[in-house]
Amino acid sequence: MMMKWLRRSLLVLVVLVLGYQLWIFAHVWWWVDHNPANSAFMDERLNILQENNPDAELRHKWVPYNQISGNLKRALVAAEDARFLSHDGFDWEGIQLAAEKNLKKGKIVAGGSTISQQLAKNLFLSGSRTPWRKLQEAIITVMLEQMMSKRRILEIYMNVIEWGNGVFGANAAAHYYYRTSQARLSSGQAAKLAAMVPNPRYYDTHRNARGLLRRAGIIQARMSQAAVPR
Repeated sequence: MMMKWLRRSLLVLVVLVLGYQLWIFAHVWWWVDHNPANSAFMDERLNILQENNPDAELRHKWVPYNQISGNLKRALVAAEDARFLSHDGFDWEGIQLAAEKNLKKGKIVAGGSTISQQLAKNLFLSGSRTPWRKLQEAIITVMLEQMMSKRRILEIYMNVIEWGNGVFGANAAAHYYYRTSQARLSSGQAAKLAAMVPNPRYYDTHRNARGLLRRAGIIQARMSQAAVPR
């Protein structure tokens, strides 16, 4: 009796897991040529903001890839994923380097996640660091890389990542921080926005932090070497 119950429970679990993967696959397939209206991270932040203010809204507006400053594209690739165009979703060299840095420091100081991995997390997952979440992130990353072009991955990424408290996407970030459009960002402005990505809510309130300005300078120096989709 117990074995029969265990088999049924296992079958139900397998069906649920496969159903969830199919749900994600369907969304990725749809987003190949349709723009996501929101993301898991956006929904999570909106719920938190509305706990204090029921009328709170996110700052977000979708803009096409060709309307976003080339400076911002190069800055993000230089900052987050220098081998974006050449890898298959996972930068194994970057992962190894990050692991070595973390081991040397004795704590997590580098992640090694690619733009594709970050997009997978932003679209579907929470900010937790469980083994299950990392496995699911890897599965979604493979889906994104197999079904979308690099240009499309970067386009969605630039439109959904967080850039401050309730600020999402390049359009909102450009207007929020510089009162300009995403198409008119200078190299310095773009480099600073890219430097904010790892900790955007902190840098929203610490815009002249020494570490932020130093990182922005490094990114700006590397931008000319960054290869981005046309």
